[in-house]
Formats: sequence, structure tokens, C-alpha cells
Amino acid sequence: MDKLPVKMMDPTLAEMGNHLSDAMKVLESGKLESEQGKERRKLSWKDIPGPLQGDGQDVVSILQLVQNLMHGDDDKLGQRRMQNIGEQGHMALLGHSLAAYISVLERERLRKLTTRILSDTTLWLCRLFRYENGSAYYHEDDREGLVKLCRLVINTLYEDYATEGFTMFSSKHPVIYQSAACRPGLGQHLCSQLGLPLSCLCIVPCNTMFGSLHQMDVALLDKLIRDDRESGKVPLLLIANAGTPGAGHTDKLSRLKELCVQCNMWLHVEGVNLATLALGQVSSAVTAATKCDSMTLTPGPWLGLPAVPAVTLYRHEDPALSLAAGLTSSQPVEKLRALPLWLSLQYLGHDGILQRIKHASQLSQQLLEHLKTLASIKTSDVVSHSRVPPISGGSLRDVLGSLILSIVEDELNSPVVVFRFSQDSTPSSGSSVEGFFARERDVLDVFNRWLGEQLAQQVPLSGVDVVELEDEGTCVRFSPLMTAAALGTQENDVASLVEKLGEMIPVLSCTLRYRQDFKDEVLQQASLSYIEDLSWPGLGGVRYEPRTTDLDENKREHSVEKINSDLLKKLMELDTDLYFSGGPEFCEEKNCIFIGMATEDLDVTELVETIVSIGREIEESGKLFENMTEVVRRGIQEAELQLQKANEEKLMEEGVLRQIPLVGPVLNWFSPVQASVKGRTFNLAEGCLDSTEPVYSVKAQMNKEASLDSPKSITKRFPGQKLFRRHGAGSDSVSDTSSFSQLEESFRETAHVQSNNADEAEVPEERHVHLVEGMALSDQRVPEGQETESVDTLR
Repeated sequence: MDKLPVKMMDPTLAEMGNHLSDAMKVLESGKLESEQGKERRKLSWKDIPGPLQGDGQDVVSILQLVQNLMHGDDDKLGQRRMQNIGEQGHMALLGHSLAAYISVLERERLRKLTTRILSDTTLWLCRLFRYENGSAYYHEDDREGLVKLCRLVINTLYEDYATEGFTMFSSKHPVIYQSAACRPGLGQHLCSQLGLPLSCLCIVPCNTMFGSLHQMDVALLDKLIRDDRESGKVPLLLIANAGTPGAGHTDKLSRLKELCVQCNMWLHVEGVNLATLALGQVSSAVTAATKCDSMTLTPGPWLGLPAVPAVTLYRHEDPALSLAAGLTSSQPVEKLRALPLWLSLQYLGHDGILQRIKHASQLSQQLLEHLKTLASIKTSDVVSHSRVPPISGGSLRDVLGSLILSIVEDELNSPVVVFRFSQDSTPSSGSSVEGFFARERDVLDVFNRWLGEQLAQQVPLSGVDVVELEDEGTCVRFSPLMTAAALGTQENDVASLVEKLGEMIPVLSCTLRYRQDFKDEVLQQASLSYIEDLSWPGLGGVRYEPRTTDLDENKREHSVEKINSDLLKKLMELDTDLYFSGGPEFCEEKNCIFIGMATEDLDVTELVETIVSIGREIEESGKLFENMTEVVRRGIQEAELQLQKANEEKLMEEGVLRQIPLVGPVLNWFSPVQASVKGRTFNLAEGCLDSTEPVYSVKAQMNKEASLDSPKSITKRFPGQKLFRRHGAGSDSVSDTSSFSQLEESFRETAHVQSNNADEAEVPEERHVHLVEGMALSDQRVPEGQETESVDTLR
């Protein structure tokens, strides 16, 4: 924000604006504290906390501390900027500083100023959102306004409530009605703040046959109200939605208003669709909200304004009851809550406000039009109305006509787009239909959660998130009115979102199709166990089971853990696009290997065979190392016996005189003895000592055969072809692979997998050759008197 002009009525205001500008630059600059400053603070730390020592800290140091607390160890500027704070955001921040400064004015001047700020802001909001003759209550918690309205209605319907208090409820039980699609915990919060039991809260179900599944069932609400009134209860307030938190649908506000007038009940409306009231063309469903008794607006996220209050607009003729309910205050400082909004609205102007709301609505329509062209993607309305309800009292054409009208109306009016990946499938013969569809929905929920997380990670400026809907399941939500102004979402971001979505759909479809094939292949392998975990977004999970059955439970569990851990490491080192993991964080199954998303050209059979081959290799290697201690011990004992026998034969061959220290060398000089030394080699694979005589005769031939043999791969590969790929699977395999490689976190280090037969044949032979060479060289000629040293060396 540029420096504020110095030519102002009050120099303090100019200085305040300049300080705010400097502070924002320091907080956003990303400069870290110097090492000297850290060392100085470290050395001065005594009994008094560091920040309070001495004469205090300067402004720059304090702001530096705030910046460190805000950003921590983040080094990227993109991570530091949590949202796009533009000039209008700086005006909102300036409003908080001005509120503190204005609060120290003399009382009369403060009263006039706060009255002007409050009346201007209320008038502007009522004109912008078409709410004539309304009053406004500004609050930090967006639920606080509804709490105050409930107190207002209680004071209105219970005349002696101010004197009698809660005893008035003993004979006339109040009831608060809210839609089942309202945000979670809202009704419980109201009862907690008002001191009412939860029996005062009535949840009205949504439509089950006609209309949107996210709209309140008006006929059922009418019946509930009549039943409560007949039982002596007092209908207090109805909470309706103009844009449900989940899917952004709008209740039938016109019919609800008529019902509330008949029952003398207060109607309150909230939701993101209320922002569209500022536009020139508004749907009739949302326009009906202007006739309601109250509504809650959240202009902060709509306009990208940080730290501005929410606003509750209401109509009521008795100011005394409004004061008793806390909707108005006689304290001038309380009215300063509207100051940040007062400044920001003036800065944006009417055109700026409309531009931001209209831009968010256009982004929703842009995404919705692209989603209609994508296969396997269904919006919330299509999913909700995919089942035709039973027909009673009307023709099929009338029923379908009402459904289509409802779909079109919701799609065109709601700035919230909710979509879901879905594919139609049929249960296999012999399986339960209910169980199949339950498992199918769980799998699709996991896939859609993965889809939403990937889209949010790869296109962060889109602002998409994952939402759980009662009927549809897990869906991806795009609500630009709540995110676009803060993130700075543009049309190219929506285009990138659609592009990434188009790349992920084939991956999801292939993975969903190959899941059953992968399961069938795993079940055919005796050494593999299939792990059924519906929370894993991928092909599935396996566990390698050792073939040894003579181990106790603890040893077997340890063996399974070690083999599968090593197997996972081996698989992660392969040159493949597949993602291997130990499973979800809270997976009940342990010692498992989970495979991620698949592509069109995946060879499931080769994948399973590779897992079995590597697992068997690890198991055999483990057996060899487990028996190594016993093998070496027996080899040493046999070596001692062989050396002892060789010494005895040498004594018999050379005679006793040659063993005498002084006589032996002289005798050997006159009559040398050509003693033959028998070389020995220690075979670790067989655990025995062998003669080295056949080694030299066959060594050349073994090296020649080894050089001619090439490592055998599981399947023949073409240049550039990665593991588990079927060559020529499709012309789009390369493009699918390139896009899929960006979706998964992978570990890509080159490694070649040899067949099981080649491993079993080559590993023992290679180890035998090296040991033969080492032992043969060490057993060439043993000097006299050092035979025992050789035994010690073997030990």
C-alpha cells in the first residue's frame, strides 16, 4: 500500500497509515532475523523473559517476531501469503487501527462519529442486498447474530420473559426449526447459548421424492409445526438456506415465508447465494430472501476483505426489545465494529463490489459448462436425481418435468459447483446387490477424496475442497464466492482445473476397472494374501506370506514383517509409474503393501508375478542368513579336523628328525622334501570344505559361461518401456503416463528384476566362485608352525 498523503486533517492518521504500510512490508518481505540478533537474545536470557528485558523492543523487532510466528520455517513466498490481500484488504486492516485511535476521542465526538459510521454502513448494505428498511448487527462470530435474534423472538413471544426468565418455558416449550442441510452444530450452538435443552431443536428433513435432496421438505415442516402447536409448544424460529453449506442449494423461501406468517414464526435465512442479491439479475428463489425477517451476510470472504465482521440484517419495530436482545448497544465503542467494512466498501465502490461477485458467479458457470462435457463426472444435481421416485397421482411426464426444472434451476442459480467421479457397474453373479452397492459407494468415496486432494494440491488457486454429502457421498466442491477473492482465482485457473481433471479421469477409470483383476490375480498366488481396505485409493493391498510353517507365532510375525518391509523397499526402487506404500495411516492391517493408481497399459499379471518373485527372493536370502551362523560353526570344526589330519600326514611323510628346530633346517637343506599341499575351499551354501583341485580346471569354463549368460527379465521389454506396461496398449498410453507421473509421489531409482530361476541359479554359484578363489589363495603354502594360526583365523 502506498504512503498515505500527508495533507490530512489529523497528522496522526497519516502517520498511522504509513506505519501500517511499513508493517505490512516487513511482514510480507520474508526477511529472517539476523544471526547476531538471535545470539544477542540468547545471551541476554535470564530470569526475566527475553522480550521484556531492558528498555523494550523497537517496532521492527516486534514485527519480526510476529513474522517468525506467522511463517515459521517456510521459505517459499507462496506459502507465506495465505491469501491475496489487495488494496481493499489494507483498508480493512487500517480500519482496525483507526478504531483503536477513534476510541480515545471525547465522548460526544465519538458518539457522532460512530453513529455516522454505523448508519452509513447499514444503509449501504441494505441497498446493495435489496433489504429495505432493515437494521444491522455486526459480529465477529457469524453465528452470534442468530443467537441475538433468538433472544429477540423470545422477548417478543414471551412478554414476561424479562421478569420471569426461563420459568416461562415450563408451560410453553419453545421450538427452533432448522433444515437437515444446515451447517453442522448450528442448532446445538443456539441451544447452548440460550440455555435451552436440545429437545427445543427440531431438525426438518430434506426432500426425499420431489425437488432437490438438499431442500427442506415444506410439507413435512407444516406437519411438524401443527403437531407442536397442538401439544402446547411455541414455534419460535425457522432457519432456512439460500445456498446450503454442502451443495449450495436454496430452500423454497416463498413457501416457507407464507408458512411462517401463518404460524407467527420468525424466518431467518443464511447462505452463500445471498451474495447474488447484489447482481442485476437474481433468481426468484434467492430474491424471496429479501422478504424474510432476517438474513446473515458474510462480506469478508465474498469481497476478499480480511478481518471484517459478519452482518445480520433484520426488521423489527420495537427498539427496546432489540436493545434487550443485544442487537443494539448504547456503547459507542461497540459501533466501531463496522469501521473496517465502512472503509472497504467505500474503497471498492458499487462497481468493485459487483465485479467481484459477478466474477465468482462466472467462474462457477465456466466450470459447470466444462463438467458437462466430461465423462464419468456428475454434478450434485445429476447425482441427486439419478433415481426417479415412485409415481403417485401424476403422469411420468409430469414427474420428469418437475425434476428437470429443479435441476436446471439449481444449476443456473447456485454459484456452488459440486461434482463427483462415478461409473456405473453391475454386481457379479452370486453376490448381494445391497452389499455390492455399499462397497461400490465406499470405493467411489475414497476415489473422490483422492481426486479432490489432488486437484487442490495441483491447482491451489482454484480453491476446491472435499465435502461429505449425506446422499451423494464424498464430492469435490468449487465455491468461488468463498475463495476466489482471497486466492485471486481467474478463468485460466478454472481451465487448469478442468485440464487436470481430464487427466485424472482415465486414471480413476482404469484403477476402478483393474481392482477386481488385481484381486483375482493375487488370490491365485499361494504366497500372497489380498488385503481388503476400502479406504485405500488404488488397486488394493497384498501381504507376502512365507512358506515356512514350522515357526512359532512370534517368529512368524517377525518374519512376515521383515519380508514385507524389504519387499516394499524393493518395489519402490523399480522403474515404474506405480506408487507403492505401506497403506493408510490408520490401517487395521499391518505388514502390507498397497499399490496406488493404475494406467490403461498396466499389466496386472506381470505386477503380481513380480511381487511374488521378489518376495520369494527375499525369503530365500533370509533363510540363508539365518543359517549362516550354524554353517560357519560347522565349517570351522571341520576345518580344524582337516588341518589336524594334514599335520599328522605331514609328520608321517617328513619324519621326526625334520621337526627338530636345529636339525630340521639342516636336513631340509641337504635333502629337500617336496610336500604336496592340498588346498581347501569353504562352501557357505553347503557348509562344507571341498578340495581346490577341480576349481582351476573348471574356473575358465565357468567364467566363459557366465559371460555368455545375460540376466533374464520377466518379460521382453522395448526401449523406453517401463515395468508393468503392456506394449501397444493404446495410442494414448504415452500421454496418460506422462500425466499420471505427476499425480503420485513416487520413488524412481533404476533397478532390474531377474526371474526366480535365474536368481536361484546364479546367486549360489557366484558366491561359491568367490569363496573358492579366496580359500584357494589362502591355502597355497602354509609355513611351518602356523597351522594353528590358520585355525584361529577361521574362527
